[in-house]
Amino acid sequence: MQAPSGSRLHRVLVCGVTLHYRSAMGQNPRSGGRRVHRHAGHGAAARTLDEHDLIDLVARAGSRTLLIVLDGVQDPHNLGAILRTADVGGVTAVVAPRDRAVPLTETVRRIACGAADRVPFVQVTNLARALDKLKEGGVWMVGTDDEAESVIWDTDLTGPLALVMGFEGSGLRRLTKEHCDRMIRIPMRGSVGSLNVSVATGICLFETLRQRSTKS
Repeated sequence: MQAPSGSRLHRVLVCGVTLHYRSAMGQNPRSGGRRVHRHAGHGAAARTLDEHDLIDLVARAGSRTLLIVLDGVQDPHNLGAILRTADVGGVTAVVAPRDRAVPLTETVRRIACGAADRVPFVQVTNLARALDKLKEGGVWMVGTDDEAESVIWDTDLTGPLALVMGFEGSGLRRLTKEHCDRMIRIPMRGSVGSLNVSVATGICLFETLRQRSTKS
């Protein structure tokens, strides 16, 4: 939104938070000239977690565990949108590999509208090994694939669960598929062959929440 002509200080509304900044320098007059990021504030210094933190999160969540595992999502806009959806859906954590995947960048935080500072984000060195550890802890791995036989609506998603989503373009890697307990697909009726990963994640997440609310 453009500031009135001649104004040195203008106000913008981003994700429901009112911010003050100088358009030329991105500075807040109360910050002593220091640059202020749009989503700085409570939780802004949140760190990326590791495998040990993930096991602790799952142990605390117990039967309510609900993870989103991303197999190499590289677009920061997709990761930001997924984190935002994960926050709304009360996800335990979002898990991604350290290599060939986007980390928590400023773009991710901006698109997430604050969710990047609230949803635990775990980066693992070896995704297949992390999935095995989660399975040992009683978490059911459900992967997504456009050609899977099982349809999401017919799949029980009510227990401790990890929704495993593929990266943009070619989906889940073969090794990741092999570590999933079940592969499911989202039925589509149009001519487009696949969904954006952030959209597909939202569909899978809220079908899971629907099933859990019905069961409870």
